[in-house]
Amino acid sequence: MAKTILIGLDGATFTILDPLMAGGVMPVLRDIVADGVRGVLRSVIPPLTPPAWTSLMTGKRPGEHGVFDFFQKESPGSRYFRFTTSHDVQSATIWSMAGGCGLRSNILNFPLMFPPPALSGCLVPGGWMPWRQLRLGCRPVGLFDRLKELPSFKPRELSHDMELEEKVLEGCANEEYLDWITLHTRRERRWTEIFLYLMREEPADFSAILFDGVDKLQHLCWRFLDPALAPETPTPWEREVQSACENYFRELDGLIGEIVASAGPDATVVFASDHGFGPTSDIFYINAWLEQYGCLAWAGDRGARPDATHQVGINQIARHVFEMDWGRTLAYAATPSSQGIHIVRPAPDGSGGVPPESYDRFRGELVEALRDLRHPGTGRPVVAEVWARDDVFAGPFEPWAPDLTVRLEDDAVVSILRSDAVVGRRPEPAGTHRPEGVFLAKGPGVRRGASVPELSLLDVAPFVLHSLGIPIPDDLSGRLPLQTLVAGSAPRRLVKAAESRSPAPAVAAHEPIGPETELESEEEQLVLKRLSALGYLK
Repeated sequence: MAKTILIGLDGATFTILDPLMAGGVMPVLRDIVADGVRGVLRSVIPPLTPPAWTSLMTGKRPGEHGVFDFFQKESPGSRYFRFTTSHDVQSATIWSMAGGCGLRSNILNFPLMFPPPALSGCLVPGGWMPWRQLRLGCRPVGLFDRLKELPSFKPRELSHDMELEEKVLEGCANEEYLDWITLHTRRERRWTEIFLYLMREEPADFSAILFDGVDKLQHLCWRFLDPALAPETPTPWEREVQSACENYFRELDGLIGEIVASAGPDATVVFASDHGFGPTSDIFYINAWLEQYGCLAWAGDRGARPDATHQVGINQIARHVFEMDWGRTLAYAATPSSQGIHIVRPAPDGSGGVPPESYDRFRGELVEALRDLRHPGTGRPVVAEVWARDDVFAGPFEPWAPDLTVRLEDDAVVSILRSDAVVGRRPEPAGTHRPEGVFLAKGPGVRRGASVPELSLLDVAPFVLHSLGIPIPDDLSGRLPLQTLVAGSAPRRLVKAAESRSPAPAVAAHEPIGPETELESEEEQLVLKRLSALGYLK
């Protein structure tokens, strides 16, 4: 039976992949490009892992599926945040739509798959999943014990273990880079072996695997990967790191070759990234600017109290609640990853915050002030774009989104930390997210050797559904990218009504779960440490 394979390359960009393909490091990917179609894939706002992968898998924007960040407001008016989980995905996914049509899916290492959603097929969560809870996230029940029989199965290297991953922390010693890069090279091999095992033992109509080492290496090692930043006379250590990074991509290319060969010539193979990547040196201390602008006030010696943050169980993100003077604060940024500003509503007694009748005026003034802000060193704008919530997050979950979302010049990063300066600078360029990701595909009905104009991340779900012969729902924001297909091509098979067990759910259903499937506070702290290590919590 013909099948569809989705290979996710977290954070992949043609800026890095094209030189690697041209230089012979990734010949498999080069041949796939020659035999298929390629295009830049425009991410969602913000170009961030949880909302972007959720948009890819649902064909909907964040305001329509409910995921905006690694963290979620407890309620639209709340100042408290919690971890985003699979329960927050409020739209049907590719695998739920496939299951509703009687098709099986195998999904490996994608975010927001815990607690485990209902799935016809096999699920092995990874990414931000603590390794000690990997057994609880695998489906069907018993799959984890079967995987334990594989010679290479090693949960600590499959999922989240900060003892291994903490080497990416800022200030990482030079001698630690090579071990850290090698860890991610091994990790991709372990995921591939599980994927190939499931292809043999649990064949599915739709299979998806996410390689997230691409993102991790680019965060820490961008200056060793980007040809534009390569030193003219590298030191021996720099040559070693460059070689290790190149070896990661060489090994990844070989793993891709194994997957494509196992899928067979009749399979449709799709490659996509949730966002792209590029260099950054500047840091915008957004709360420091809001303080200077006069709409944020720190609580002074009434700041963060270690015994108070247990209310949400995630100390780092909870700190804004206890560090700010809410009687004088009108706007604040709670997380740097969302690049969002929240406007404070009045308390139930009517005190503090921005009254409803003043909201539009206040928000408009804030937008203009952000646009007028200039870099103290260059005189250039600090903020490239500002979006109001209703402009980019329209949908049933709009109230949970930030009131304003910014994109900085040169895609600089946001920090929520207190600072005397509004703009800071890193000692070395680092990798950060950009909106321009990658799309590649090959298979029956797909154009060969074609480069197409920019696609939307939202178009991937319709493309995959078409390849599976599943009708594309009318409520998707993405559209089938006809420019990627041979003119007049039709799905290889149409799912008949008799094949459909039930319609796709309006929201993501979940397996029955118990309290043991929730993250414990210790595990939350480990995930927070990992987010901080990668620059998401600064």
